[in-house]
Amino acid sequence: MRKIKLVEVRSEIAAGTRGASLGIDALKIASLDKKSNFFTKFDPINVPDANNYLWKGNKHPHAKYIDGVYQVLKNVYSTVESLRLEKKFPIVLAGDHSTAAGTIMGIKSANPDKKLGVIWIDAHADLHTPYTTPSGNMHGMPLAMCIHTDNLDCQVNEPAEDTLQYWEKIKNIGGEHPKINPEDIVFISVRDTEEPEDHLINKYGIRNFTTEEVREKGVANIAQQALEVLKDCDQIYISFDVDSMDSSISVGTGTPVPNGLTVEEAIQLNAELIKDKRVCCWEIVEVNPTLDTENLMAENAFEVLEATTTSLVENF
Repeated sequence: MRKIKLVEVRSEIAAGTRGASLGIDALKIASLDKKSNFFTKFDPINVPDANNYLWKGNKHPHAKYIDGVYQVLKNVYSTVESLRLEKKFPIVLAGDHSTAAGTIMGIKSANPDKKLGVIWIDAHADLHTPYTTPSGNMHGMPLAMCIHTDNLDCQVNEPAEDTLQYWEKIKNIGGEHPKINPEDIVFISVRDTEEPEDHLINKYGIRNFTTEEVREKGVANIAQQALEVLKDCDQIYISFDVDSMDSSISVGTGTPVPNGLTVEEAIQLNAELIKDKRVCCWEIVEVNPTLDTENLMAENAFEVLEATTTSLVENF
């Protein structure tokens, strides 16, 4: 247990709806309702957020609150880097998904010579840039930040100069180079993408295991195949967005999408993947109790969190 560190990131400035900063406390309430002692086992680290930027108004339409996002990503990056240098295993509880870029940057910086693979369990590909985004919400951009792309082939926006200065600074947190190769990303249950993202997925041959494949082949088989795609990677990071689950259960999240995983599939998938000894960090994001009734999303998400952590401890 001493090797596991809970990292709490209450950032929501990169989401389109407000309330994701409350997700961590909603998970804690869910644990109490389930009479679980999960949160007594760990001494959590709180990463400072920049949610106060929400009160200042947004000056960057194609990358909303990018000045604040930059601050948060730096904070997450330095926290995760320190933990990995101490050989700790971060379990990250985060609000909006943009902070995953900081997590990836921190992992890579701690072990720059190790090839890092990413398993992204999500309804969305999160490969947008300020040049391609339809919404300007930066929780749709973390993987683009980490592969160092602008995706100018698909440009539809003309971001302002100061926006682009922040975009360059974000991409260069932890070094002026890509933190991961696009070929070392594996998607599971991604099903809501836009054309610019599809362009990158096709260009780099990024593998996406659909919900249908999970059903047809079975969760254990898909977990094995996903890890096989990353067989040349020395380290693996798993990011679990709760909107990967079906919209019938994932009401309490900002961007629910039909045809997703069941709670049981999400539990089995994460518990199976985390057994791989190369996995060095696991993350759960985007619980938003303000969009929910009776904290249902957090209760489902907490089941995934607890089961995954149990699997990790048993296989350490």
